[in-house]
Formats: sequence, C-alpha cells, structure tokens
Amino acid sequence: MIEIRPVETDEGIEAWRQVRIAVLPNERTASVDEMQRMATPEQLLLLAELDGEVVGCGITKHTDTGGEDRSFVQPRVIPEARRRGVGSALLRALAAHAESVGFQSAGSNVEDEGSLAFAARFGFRETGRHVEQVRKIRSREEEPRVPAGVRIVSIAEQPELRARTYHELALQAFDDMPTPLPVSITPEVWEREWITWPEGSFVALVGDEIVGCAGLMRDDDRPDRAENSLTAVRRDWRGRGLARALKETVIAWGAANGLREIYTWTQIGNENMRGVNEKLGYVTRNVTISVRAPLPLP
Repeated sequence: MIEIRPVETDEGIEAWRQVRIAVLPNERTASVDEMQRMATPEQLLLLAELDGEVVGCGITKHTDTGGEDRSFVQPRVIPEARRRGVGSALLRALAAHAESVGFQSAGSNVEDEGSLAFAARFGFRETGRHVEQVRKIRSREEEPRVPAGVRIVSIAEQPELRARTYHELALQAFDDMPTPLPVSITPEVWEREWITWPEGSFVALVGDEIVGCAGLMRDDDRPDRAENSLTAVRRDWRGRGLARALKETVIAWGAANGLREIYTWTQIGNENMRGVNEKLGYVTRNVTISVRAPLPLP
C-alpha cells in the first residue's frame, strides 16, 4: 500500500533528507535548518510510504529559471522500492499541488535514460544537461596564482561585499549562463542559498571594484566534502586567469580546513568553465538531464 503525506515536522524533514541522501549520496543535502529557511509559501514537501516504510520523498517549489508560472517538482524513491508505483504517485501529487497554486509548467531533473523514459510518460521533454565534476583535495594544495592588481578576500572578512556581489556580478553571470531560459535569483535567495559559508566564499577586487567571485557550500552530513557555489568573472576580466585563481583560492582554503572533496556543476554549453576545472584536476562524475512539462500532466 502506498501512502503520500505532507512533511509537517522537523522529524518529517529529517526523514525527507534521509531519502534524498540515500538516492543522491554524492551530493550535499540541505540541513533541517537550511530547509526551514529556504521554505516558501508555495513549496510542498512530501514523504511516500510503502507498506508503512518511508521509501520516497518529493518537493514542489518555484524554479529559478523562467517566469513566475514555472515550478520545479522532484520525486525521489530509494532504489529497492522502485517500479512499484511510488514515483508515479509522488509525481502526480507534486504536480497537482503545483497546478493548484498557479504554476503552468513543471521542471525536474533525471539522472539516467530509464528515468528520462519515466518522465516522458508524463509529458516531460529534455531541455538541457548539466555536468558534475569532482576534485579530490590533498592535505596541502598550491597557493593561488592571482593576477597582478587583484586582491582576493573572503565574505567573512568583508561582509558588506555579500550584497554588492549580487548586484555587481551575480546578475551578469546569471544572464550569461547557457540555460534554456534566464536564471532569476532574487537578493533574498542569493543571501539564503548561494552564500551559506562566508569563510569559504571569496570575492576578487581591483581597487574597490568587484571583478570575480567563487565559494563553497558546506555539507553538514559530510564535513570533508563541499560543493562549489557560483564561480563568476566580470566580462571584461575574462580570459586573464582570474577564474582559475579564484578556484585555486577555494581549493587551498578547503585543504587547510579539512576538505577532501569538492564538486561542482556546469551546464552543457559552458565548456570554458569545465575546461578551467579540468586543468585544476576536476574529473567528470555524472550528467543530469533537465526536463519540463506543461501542467496538468497527462
């Protein structure tokens, strides 16, 4: 018997997290506190039980790409409980909620061709692909080679740069991302989701001008691992080795602070950044497929 129920307590959020961790062990999962901070009025978290055991989780929320009428829905089911109707039940419940709060389409991510075929049954079509690259971190890493005239500081050192980086650099970077639709991040989302580790988040300055940024997002479940946040260089400073210097700064800081793995995601079409990563020792580990369907689902 399949039962779908909303997440309403901290214990429910933790159960939701544990399913996601089981399905995606190579990725960080937001902590209970982070998920509470990131919650929005239109968001819905679901748990799926099969014969009384929690085997799946799902989320509906507004997506960062496209307009206000676009949602993101993501069902997850642990491998041993798949092909028993749990994923379908979760997806339909998530999509129904998205439609009820006014969204006109739903996007999602799948990790393999089997999942892509599952999504296609509900009208989802591929819109893009994202590449995951991973870098093993040694106990000591080389110091960054910073271009002349550039100073790299952490957000912890100069907290006022946090908001400035959004307005002076991040918006430009989001415009340049090779995504099917524009990325739309509000200042509030930037503060809440993109700079979560000030000590490991860095800004490149020329005088008082912001010309680049890079950073890390902490993994509370795996303290020896972190995810790269936005790495961006102002258009007129690209091609001068600044992206590499920023990433080297992040790697060196990670080594000094106990990290043993850093991973990052780039879009197909962003070969320049993937090339920078490869020169720094990152290797490809995974590719995910973005899909989207109109609501209601067939």
